Formats: sequence, C-alpha cells, structure tokens
Amino acid sequence: MNLVTAEKITKSFTDKILFSETDFSIHEGDKIGVIGMNGSGKTTLLRMISGLEEVDFGTIRKRNNLQIRFLSQSPVFEKNATVLDAVLQDNVNKLNVWSIESEAKSMLNKLGINGFDQPVELLSGGQKRRISLANVLLASTDILILDEPTNHLDNHMAGWLEEYLKKFCGSLVMVTHDRYFLDRVSNRIIEIDKGKIYNYPGNYSEFVRLKEGRQNMGTATERKRQSILKTELEWLARGARARSTKQKAHIARLESLRDQAGVMEESQVQMSSISTRLGRKTIEVDSICKSYGAWKLIHDYSYIFLKGERVGIIGPNGCGKSTLLKIISKVIEPDSGSVEIGQTVKIGYFSQENEYMDQSLKVIDYIKNKGEYVQTKEGTITASQMLDRFLFEGSMQYADIGRLSGGERRRLYLLSILIEAPNVLILDEPTNDLDIQTLTILEDYLDGFDGIVITVSHDRYFLDRIVSRLFAFEENGIKQYEGGFSDYLIAYESLSGNQEKETKIAKKAESGKRVRETKLKFTFHEKREFESIDDDIADLETQIDTLEKKTMESASNYTKLNELMNEKAEVELQLEEKMNRWVYLNDLAEQIEQEKTGK
Repeated sequence: MNLVTAEKITKSFTDKILFSETDFSIHEGDKIGVIGMNGSGKTTLLRMISGLEEVDFGTIRKRNNLQIRFLSQSPVFEKNATVLDAVLQDNVNKLNVWSIESEAKSMLNKLGINGFDQPVELLSGGQKRRISLANVLLASTDILILDEPTNHLDNHMAGWLEEYLKKFCGSLVMVTHDRYFLDRVSNRIIEIDKGKIYNYPGNYSEFVRLKEGRQNMGTATERKRQSILKTELEWLARGARARSTKQKAHIARLESLRDQAGVMEESQVQMSSISTRLGRKTIEVDSICKSYGAWKLIHDYSYIFLKGERVGIIGPNGCGKSTLLKIISKVIEPDSGSVEIGQTVKIGYFSQENEYMDQSLKVIDYIKNKGEYVQTKEGTITASQMLDRFLFEGSMQYADIGRLSGGERRRLYLLSILIEAPNVLILDEPTNDLDIQTLTILEDYLDGFDGIVITVSHDRYFLDRIVSRLFAFEENGIKQYEGGFSDYLIAYESLSGNQEKETKIAKKAESGKRVRETKLKFTFHEKREFESIDDDIADLETQIDTLEKKTMESASNYTKLNELMNEKAEVELQLEEKMNRWVYLNDLAEQIEQEKTGK
C-alpha cells in the first residue's frame, strides 16, 4: 500500500535547482536508503516528506492519519529538559504509561547515555544526537525518517541500531554514508542525481550493480545516438534536397536527434594533491598517559608509526580516541611520556569538529588563505581549479561558507587539509557528513597516498577498506589487532571465546571435577545432511540467479518487483542458514577425522 506519493515535485534553494519535476513513493515495508552528493538535496527531501518544508511545484500526497517521526541532524529540546524528559517527549500515552520509562532507560543505556537526570543543555553535540535518536525510535509511528543516524555512534552502537531497524515493522527512509548499514538494513535505494530521483530495488550492493547497468545502458544509447547522427549528417552533407514530404520528415527527425540531451557524466571529486617527502624518522610515541581528574583515558601507550602505514583506532564513545589523535598531533600534551616527531613530518589533521570556519567568508577566499596555487602530480594549478576538482564550481566559489550544506563544508575543510601537501594524515571521523561518492574517491586517494594514515572512525566499511592495523580501546588498555574491522571482530570474538572456555575449564579443575572427553561422531541425520548439503546450496544459488534475472525484467512493475524481492530475500535467508550449517558440519567432519588419525 502506498503511504506517500510525490508527483512532479520541483524544489530550488536560492539559485540552485535541487529537484526538477521528479517522482517518488513510499510503500508499506519499505526500508529506503537515500544516496546523493553533498548538496544534492537529501536532507531537503527528508524534510519535504516530513512536512517540515514545502515543495515549490508538484504534489506530495500522504495516507490519512499517517504518523511520521523525523531525526534531524540538529535536534532541538525544551528548555531545562533532563535526558529522560527529552526522550519521553511526545511518546507517553495511555497504553504505554507504565512501561515507556523503563524502555527509554534501556534504550539510553544501549546508546551509552547513563545520567538520566542530567540537563540536556550540558551535553555534547554527539550525546544530544543520541538522545534525539532514542526519542524518535521509541515513538509509535508508520514512517521513521532518519538523517545520518549513525553519526556519533561507535561500532557497537551502530551494530545495535542496525539490528533494531531490521526488526522495525514500519517503513524507514534514511540518509547515511555507512555502506555496511545500508547493505544490511535497506531493501530499496533511491539516488538523487542532477535534480532527478532514481529508484533501485534491493540493498546497497544491489544498487552498485544496477547503477553500473544503468550507466552502461546510457553510454551505449549515447554511442548509438552519436553513430546515427554522424551517418545522418553525412547524408545531409551529400546535398539532399528538402523537397519531398519524406525528405522533410527525415530532416526533422535528424534535428530532433541532434537536439536531444546527451548522457551527462556523473561529477566526481578529484583528489590529486602531492605529499611532502617523509624522512627516516616519523612519529614515535613513548609511554604516554592521559587522565582528566579520576577519569583515566590512556595508560602507558607506546608505538612507532612506520612509513606507508595505515592505522585505525576504535573504541566506545568517550574512551579517548580523539584525545590520542590530539596528543599524536601535538594539539594537547600527555600527562607523562613523550611524542617525538621527525623533522620532515608534515601533519594534516582533519578534526572531527572542523576547524573554525568564518561563515561570512567566501569559499574561494577560504582556500586562497591556504594557498593561491596548489602543487599536484600533474603540475601547478590555481585555488579556483582545485575547487573545481572538489565540485565547487562557478558561482559556488563566490558563495558564503554559511550557505553550504554540512557535507559541503566538510568537503571544503578536507580540501584545505590536502592542499597543504601533508605526508601524515590524521583523520578524526572523516566519514561524518561526507557523501558516499566522496568517500569512495577519498579511499582511492588514500590507497595511493605516499605517507602515513592514522584514523579514528566508526565506519566499518571505511576501516575494512583502508587500514591494515587496529588499536582498540578495551577495559585493560589499548590492544593491537592486525587487519581491518572485520578481522578485528573475528580475532576479538575468538579471543573472548577462548578466554571463556579457559575460565570454565579452570573452574572445573579447581573443584576437583575432571573434564570428560567424549568421542566425536555424526548423528544419523547429520551424516545424511552432510552428504547432500553441497547440492542444496547449489540449488539455492541457482534460484537466486533466476530471481535476479526476473527482477531486472520486472523493474517497471513495482507490485511484481516487490513480490520477487521478498521471494529473493527468503531464499537468501535459507542460503545463509545452509552456509552456516555447512561450516558447522565441515568443522565437525575435520575434528572426527583428526580424532581418528590421532592428530
């Protein structure tokens, strides 16, 4: 059933057209991820759906008595409200009056907020965002609209929110740069591109595949148009006379073909500034400690950062990650220990808060203050040309910074760091407020960056993509793990499992009980399952391939498309369960074989 239908909507912001006679809809059960470049209108779209902003032209129709809750990037609370008051605001009714307070406290604990009676106005921006998120999630609503819900959430909180939204029964529309989050939660992606909205069934991985198909199709269509146009122009050049009706019609078709708009290439950020040469001595951290009163953040941390190294730092909110970056950058001093920085080291520190940016300053002047000319791998270019590469084109360069979106200001700040040619990049939550396209380009840039990268990030995809070593803030201090975030999870869970197992064995030994060894073997049903499971998996994979083909063929029929996507989701779930079962049975088979051979 349709909940929201928008037809031929047009919306402008000053002289910039965000939407031009475009359509979209929200159906029951939709979990929609909204994707687009910073400044393309993602937040504006959410506000129009929520009724907080009007369209210039067109219509947005909603089902009667539709309940919508909206998570803004800049939450506003009642004056003198406590944390609990803010979460309960607009959420208490006759049906939940006895249970809502305990639900609120439970959710706040999940989001790392414990002081329920403290005034909201004394909290940080990140804490306020999490309180606002709890308020919205507690609401009884038909549509949840979330603008960057994973900002200011650590990895554990993001995982909890992911599971919560997967189980949410209503419809969901969200803007987020977290690609793992989009992949696991969304069942539909809409992309805003040059004033139009494009619809893609499926999650983020499916979107990437389908978008590539759309772009390839557009390129092929344009190639065909150019080929026909070339042939027709040659026909005209031979001196064809426009006398007969047939010839006049031919010329009219040619003119129509000529006047068609060609395929517009997607604008992308170009990052190509050079880095300064890095000498033998880099950054050496020796036995640093840092506390604030009785709150001990860092204790006896030492490390030497090597050339070309990619290091990630993770941990719960408030544990000291940003403090560690500031100590490494010499922004603040440790209580004890030392940080030695080599003479050739040039640090580019991309802080979480952004540096102070004068809102009245023009974009071009902000960059010129960093340098009139920029050295790149291709040669020297002007500040204006560098702004072009970062998609600040034409009149945007002469706009006040205050007129930019949050993501555009973040992108401008990133440019100001890169043009100074650092050889050590220290990035504190670099993915906050950057769109996915810019993140992808940044990741490619970091691949070729000839220097050291140290980053704090809650973005699991970014960490997997960039880093080769992680430092995790844990209860007993900062612990080192090799690989990206997924590798860390495997190692951490394995370590936790082994410690739990060792503890159980130790307890049994202390009580004088012997750990009884049992002979491993398949049950009758497990043996039959083990013999047939490979064929079962192959059959399910074939079913998914068939359903994918049918999905592509039914892209214009939403009802049929929805049925096929639901069927595909069920088969994928069956395949996931089979694969988990396959891993268990194969492990068991290996253990049985090892026991037989005495290894």
